[in-house]
Amino acid sequence: MTATVPLLLHNGLLIDGRGGDPVQGGAVLVEDGLVRWAGPSSAQPPLPAGTREVDVRGNAILPGFIDCHVHMAAPGSELSLGELAVLPGSLRTLLSAPRMERTLLAGVTTARDLGGADAGHRKAVEDGLVLGPRLIVAIAMLSPTGGHGDFRSGTDDRDSDEPMTRLADGVDNCRQAVREVLRKGADCIKIAASGGVWSPTDQPDDDGFLEDEIATITEIAAGHRGKKVAAHAQGRSGIINAVRGGVASIEHGYEIDDEAIDLMLERGTFLVPTLTTAHTDPDPAKAASWAYAKKRHWQQVARRHIPHAIARGVRVAMGTDCGIADHGTNLRELGHLVEAGMTPMGAILAGTSEAAELVGMAEEIGTLEAGKRADVVVARGNPLTDISSLGSPENVLLVMKDGVAHKDTDALLG
Repeated sequence: MTATVPLLLHNGLLIDGRGGDPVQGGAVLVEDGLVRWAGPSSAQPPLPAGTREVDVRGNAILPGFIDCHVHMAAPGSELSLGELAVLPGSLRTLLSAPRMERTLLAGVTTARDLGGADAGHRKAVEDGLVLGPRLIVAIAMLSPTGGHGDFRSGTDDRDSDEPMTRLADGVDNCRQAVREVLRKGADCIKIAASGGVWSPTDQPDDDGFLEDEIATITEIAAGHRGKKVAAHAQGRSGIINAVRGGVASIEHGYEIDDEAIDLMLERGTFLVPTLTTAHTDPDPAKAASWAYAKKRHWQQVARRHIPHAIARGVRVAMGTDCGIADHGTNLRELGHLVEAGMTPMGAILAGTSEAAELVGMAEEIGTLEAGKRADVVVARGNPLTDISSLGSPENVLLVMKDGVAHKDTDALLG
């Protein structure tokens, strides 16, 4: 539903994403796709002529959430990654459409896709052909041969042809690979700085790209209007190589230790811990025995190390790895962050203003402030006293992106 007249959402608990105390009796004025004003109703300015006033019935008013780590082309629990690799590209694209819709309706208005979605997915959402969050795309993850992006078995000599990855080895090939995904429209770059769970010939504590390769990639990305690099890095050594190489964020970071934390604090590197996938148990009927064992082990590693990084104050942005975890369950991540030691407000900031900073859109999204895009979520109750409630999509009552309502389950807008 397009807001054709100014719209005032009022009588809510306003949590504006800036970290201050929530405002009882808060309100947000939306006009022409932008937030024009947000604050306590007692300080409400004169309203534009014809403003429609909507009572949100005491529920929470929040900024639209930002998921910094998704894979729209990956299936969640619907298919195995092996099955995904042999699907025609057109079918993979069509299957991604309902996943994008579920993500938006769960309250995520912006998502950073770190492998699988391409510039066409982004354009389809922008043009209204597909319902989904605003997309920031990496096109494909860059990986060394035998690394996390190489899904060939040790006896498989075929050329790699994975839908979500590109292989490169050495500084020169890294230059070519990063320029190739930039040519294809990448908004950011994703790299494998360590091994991973689902790749068959490495371990999460194996190195992926080394520091010189990573530094080359980050330098080239920065030279394209300051584009940022996100590093899949689970093992300690891979995390350190990635931070020293200049990445903007460590994805997963499960074996993070004090040396890595010190570097991240010094450089302002973000951690995107993807605790949703760390809390998603593998299906022994679908996972190979080697993958099942790795997954269960590294779930425990994450649960030991991530709380320490949070306690020491590493900057955290929300990311879920939905695509491995089920799509549309994104805001469960907030509850997991609180279980790991964040305050409920801190978790909300990780999913709003901090995430906006990481993805380079802090001037446009992440808070409910005058002049920013009108990405607004109304959620049942008070998430500061029950953060896990946001993880149930049925508690997300209203979702607006750029002032357009895409979900209104309680008919707040009539």
